[in-house]
Amino acid sequence: MCSHYESPTSERILAGYGVAPTDQFKIDLFPCYEGPFIRLRDAESVDGGESELEALVGQFGLLPHWAKDRTLGRSTYNARSETVATKNSFRSAWRKAQHCIIPAAAIYEPDWRTGKAVPTRISRVDGGVMSIAGLWEHWRTPEGNDLFSYSMLTLNAADHELMRNFHKPDQEKRSVVILPNGLIHDWLRATPEQSMEFVRLYPADRLQVEISIS
Repeated sequence: MCSHYESPTSERILAGYGVAPTDQFKIDLFPCYEGPFIRLRDAESVDGGESELEALVGQFGLLPHWAKDRTLGRSTYNARSETVATKNSFRSAWRKAQHCIIPAAAIYEPDWRTGKAVPTRISRVDGGVMSIAGLWEHWRTPEGNDLFSYSMLTLNAADHELMRNFHKPDQEKRSVVILPNGLIHDWLRATPEQSMEFVRLYPADRLQVEISIS
């Protein structure tokens, strides 16, 4: 499960998606921190040659409408694809197909094969931005302010040549859902019935690892 990742800069997001957030966000992200995500713009608000995508800033850790405070995000930063349609925290966003892309320069996972946790940075071999499939929500704070939030979709990675190496030996091996560039728009437009078609493991030979010194 991914609880730590690195966001691209606004410049890289703009270069990769044609849009970038106007609000500030953190680069080094953990649950309940605020980072960027990409979603489809409301069709009624798209004017002329304007991009159909928009880049927003929200909390890493999805907040359904019933959340009492932001700390729920500490347990909702990842959404298991096996239970996302039924779990109370995610089922509304899944049913409404509130799909988003979480851009990531890299994700971080602990490698326990030596018996100790070795922080490992995972990124694309070609240096490109990872487009992680996610869900977004809109939440009203107790003070009456609007706050967006998002969660990364994950799936079992026991048979993945790379991602099976992370986390403790007795823990399930998981991976976030990284989308190929050609499927970004398809994911954002997908209906609830089509959503599971995108839940696939990213090829191991397109990913690289390095020991993290952070």
